[in-house]
Amino acid sequence: MTRLTMNFVRALLTSAWFVPIPLLAVNASAQAPFYQGKTITYTVGLLAGDSTDLWSRALTRNMVKHIPGNPSVLVQNMPGAGGLIAANYVYGVAKPDGLTMGSISAGHYFHQLAGRSEAQFDWRRYNWIGSSQRHEYLFVMRGDAPYKSIDDIRNASEPPKCSSTALGSASYLTLKMIEEAFAVKLNIITGYRGGQEQDLAIERGEVQCRGVTTAAYLGRGPMQGWVKKGFLRVLLQTPRKRNPKLPDVPSVHELMDRYKVAEKNRRIALVLLGSDHFGNFPTIATPGIPADRVKILRDAYAKALKEPDLLDEAKKRSWEVEHIPGEELQVLAKEVIEQPADIVERVKQLMESK
Repeated sequence: MTRLTMNFVRALLTSAWFVPIPLLAVNASAQAPFYQGKTITYTVGLLAGDSTDLWSRALTRNMVKHIPGNPSVLVQNMPGAGGLIAANYVYGVAKPDGLTMGSISAGHYFHQLAGRSEAQFDWRRYNWIGSSQRHEYLFVMRGDAPYKSIDDIRNASEPPKCSSTALGSASYLTLKMIEEAFAVKLNIITGYRGGQEQDLAIERGEVQCRGVTTAAYLGRGPMQGWVKKGFLRVLLQTPRKRNPKLPDVPSVHELMDRYKVAEKNRRIALVLLGSDHFGNFPTIATPGIPADRVKILRDAYAKALKEPDLLDEAKKRSWEVEHIPGEELQVLAKEVIEQPADIVERVKQLMESK
């Protein structure tokens, strides 16, 4: 290389406008948000039109507004096994890249406690993104059924038929909690794919009762109309204090005091009610996602709950919006799995019985 060429190269390397091409590529990559041009899939383990599905669609269209890169979102219904198919998919099939989330039934961890093979997940290892409100359930009964109270069920020669999606689902565990607390027998019919199918089952007379979330009861037809017409009655609700919108419905805690439930049965009932702390529509993501992407999703979840669009729909559907942070759920997920041996054994028995 001649001296003239060497001087030219030296001047080029030290000039203000020269940047090595590899460095330009790195800078461009660093500036582009991960989610730019990508699609987030949000799985729902129930049918389209169920309250969980309606919430998921309202949530995700507002979440993406707060995710850098403005990704698109696809809500994918994956009904079956009371939502377990979707839960297993998010845990073990989806890639750990932050592009898959889903709604999960808060009661699914009982499958893991009971050691059931259907639960192909570790509840503690999901990335918990957030939840919307404290979970509450109601026990509803057809108005023409001969069961007007818990006493009627206790004294009946034939137990009422109650619907549920699957063993271990939140609605199923609500029914088992009632059996455990009040020494009653319910004939639980599983296999329904969601709330709408269970509504039809009650309407057709296939079943007489079911457990339903307060959010679903208040947020979509036809149950409130049925109550007004006398076709349906609400026998109890699960929160410690009566929901202000249901002031005439006794809480399970009031009823346990009234019936002087034994301490052991009360303790089991409270464990079964523990899933309520996960909220009504908890959102999870695949294990192993980079921490910075988990933070993006959690932040976007929290901001989505403040969006006017979501709040308007929540008001229309009587959803209570109360943010439960993903960090809080992550701690809770570890706590609920670590139970004493006698509790675990009783949960196994309840999960295996109908």
